[in-house]
Amino acid sequence: MAKNNEDIIVGLDIGTTKICAIVGEVGEKGLNIIGIGTHPSKGLRKGVVVNIESTVISIKKAVEEAELMAGCEIGTVFTGIAGGHIKSINSHGIIGIRNGEVSDADIKRVIDAAKAVNIPMDREIIHVLPQEFIVDDQDGIKEPLGMSGVRLEAKVHIVTAAVASAQNIVKCCNRTGLDVRDIVLQQLASSEAVLSSEEKELGVVLVDIGGGTTDIAVFAEGSIKHTAVIALGGNHLTSDIAIGLRTPVAEAEKIKKKYGCALASMVKRDEMIEVPSVGGRKPRTVSRQILAEIVEPRVEEIMTLVNREIIKAGFEDVAASGVVLTGGSASLEGMMEMAEQVFNLPVRLGLPVGISGLTDIVNSPMYSTGVGLVLYGYKNRSEDKFRVGEKNMFGKITKRMKEWLSEFF
Repeated sequence: MAKNNEDIIVGLDIGTTKICAIVGEVGEKGLNIIGIGTHPSKGLRKGVVVNIESTVISIKKAVEEAELMAGCEIGTVFTGIAGGHIKSINSHGIIGIRNGEVSDADIKRVIDAAKAVNIPMDREIIHVLPQEFIVDDQDGIKEPLGMSGVRLEAKVHIVTAAVASAQNIVKCCNRTGLDVRDIVLQQLASSEAVLSSEEKELGVVLVDIGGGTTDIAVFAEGSIKHTAVIALGGNHLTSDIAIGLRTPVAEAEKIKKKYGCALASMVKRDEMIEVPSVGGRKPRTVSRQILAEIVEPRVEEIMTLVNREIIKAGFEDVAASGVVLTGGSASLEGMMEMAEQVFNLPVRLGLPVGISGLTDIVNSPMYSTGVGLVLYGYKNRSEDKFRVGEKNMFGKITKRMKEWLSEFF
C-alpha cells in the first residue's frame, strides 16, 4: 500500500551491533510506528564506520525489512551519530540589544557570538543547543523574543564531531539510495524517546549503553547541560565472556543475553549453564556465578567511568530525579542494581514513550535511539535534506550543521 511520503518519518539507528530502521506515520493523534527492520551491523567499530561496503549492505537489509512491514518506500531518513570522536563544551555569548527589544536577529547574533569558539580543522559543530538566555541581569529565560533590555546573553551547549565520521555516515546512506535529512547525536535522540519533561526540568542523567559506546547526556532546568561518549559498551562484555569462558564470540553473545548478570551477589551458587567450546571440543558445564564474576567488573568499570565523567564536568549534584539507563545492554539483569550502587541515585530503565502503533515491538531499550530519531524528525519535519548525488553534498552537510539552532528553540 503506497503512503504519502510527507506523512512518513524514518529513523535509522546505525549502531555498532545492529542497524535499525523504524518507520513512523504522522496521524491525527501524533506518531504511529508502522514498520521496523533490524540487521546485524558489520561495518562499525565503537560507533564509527570502518567498512563502507559492510555498512551499506546492513543498512539496505534493515531498510528493506522496514519497507516490507510498513508497506511503503523509504526515501529519506534521520540518522544518529556517536563514537569517541564526539566532544562537547558549554559556551557563553553577549551582545547589545538593538532597538531596546529582543528580536529574532538579536537571538541569532547572540547564538553566533556564543558559538564563536576555536575548534580544529578536522572537527565540525553539529549541535548548538541553547540552555538559557539572560536579558540584562535577569537569568533563566528560555524564550527572550520581545523582551525589553540593553544586553542579551546566551548560554549554549556545543557538540562537535569529526567531519569524516559524519561524511561516512551520509555516504553509506547515499550508497543505499537514501537521502539523509539530518544527523543527530544519538543520546539526544534517545532522550526524545525516554525522558519526560519533568525529569529534564528536575535534573536527570541519561546513560545509553550501546554495543560499542556508552553515551551520556545530563539535563537540568529543562535544557541539556553536558554530553559525553565513553568508548566502552556491550561488545566489551561479550568479549570478556568469550575470553573468560573460552567460547566463540557468537556463543558468548547468546550466553550474555540469556544468563548474564551484572551483580554476582544476585546469582544462586548452584545455577549451572552449558558453555560451547572452541575448536570442536565438547561443551562444558560451568556455574552461572563464574559468568557473573566475569561480567560484573566490566559493568562496574563502565558505570564508574560515567560517574567520573559527570563529576569531572561538575554535574554530580544536578540529577535530582536520578539516572535513566537505556540502550540494548541496559536490559541485562542486575544492571540497574549496579548503577544504583555506583551513582547512589535512583535508577530506572528507559523505554520509548510518546508513540502509538507497534508499541509492543519497540518496547525495549534497544530501540530508544531509533524511536527517538523518528520523534526528533516529527518535531523537525520542515528541514532540508542532503540529496543523493548532490555535487556539494559535503559542503552542504557542513553548512547544515552550522544551522542547527532552530531545532532546539
